Amino acid sequence: MGLTQDLVVIPVYNERATVRQVIEATLGLTRADVLVVDDGSTDGSAELVAGLVGPRVALLRHPTNLGYGRTLRDGFRVALERGASYVVTIDADTQHEPAWIPRFLEKIRATGVDVLSGSRYLDPALRGREPIPPERLAINREVTGWINARTGLALTDAFCGFKAYRVAALAGLDLTEDGYAFPLEFWAEAWRVGLTVLEEPVPPVYSPTFERRFPGPLDDPEVRLAYYREVWERSIGKAERLGRKLPPAPPLGREAACP
Repeated sequence: MGLTQDLVVIPVYNERATVRQVIEATLGLTRADVLVVDDGSTDGSAELVAGLVGPRVALLRHPTNLGYGRTLRDGFRVALERGASYVVTIDADTQHEPAWIPRFLEKIRATGVDVLSGSRYLDPALRGREPIPPERLAINREVTGWINARTGLALTDAFCGFKAYRVAALAGLDLTEDGYAFPLEFWAEAWRVGLTVLEEPVPPVYSPTFERRFPGPLDDPEVRLAYYREVWERSIGKAERLGRKLPPAPPLGREAACP
């Protein structure tokens, strides 16, 4: 690995059934290198990926399940260490279509923003036949509202994992959250250091049999929302103490500045 300026980071936890498909599609559709961060899978995902390691594919394994946020933080660390220019994050469960990666890389270069963040709600024309699970939609809207109210970012989708980042812009972020609330800490830190953010529409992909369970008590929506609130208040509180208040963000569809 290390042949290109672009790196695609794929967090994996027990996704043996789909991870090969996502890796091979990414390799075929882009010139980017691929880093798979396996978060202590127990279904053979890491062993499968190990068989794909080569000049453009690397595997970083956690000995135990350390959390979604930790996989992304490790991916950012590797991108910084290897001097990559841009990093794209996508999930391994096929909810994020690798065919959109070239568009993300082209647009982040063309616009010069620090973060190009996917949104499943920005373009209704991209929505498929299967509805977004109501519980997921409700929590996303509430949490996105918290973020917008305190930062002025005018986001429509706080949780979409399909993003492109200018790697140098990640160096100033103080990211410590290991769990599923990582995106909330990320947005607080992006606001604190003044990253520029633009949303890019992506299709929401949910099959009729879609089911993703959260670990332990987080599978309870009320418990999960309380966890998100705790991480958000802690993260934005730190950002407000260390940073400075933003002016109102530009209208949606244009660059959202965090000066």
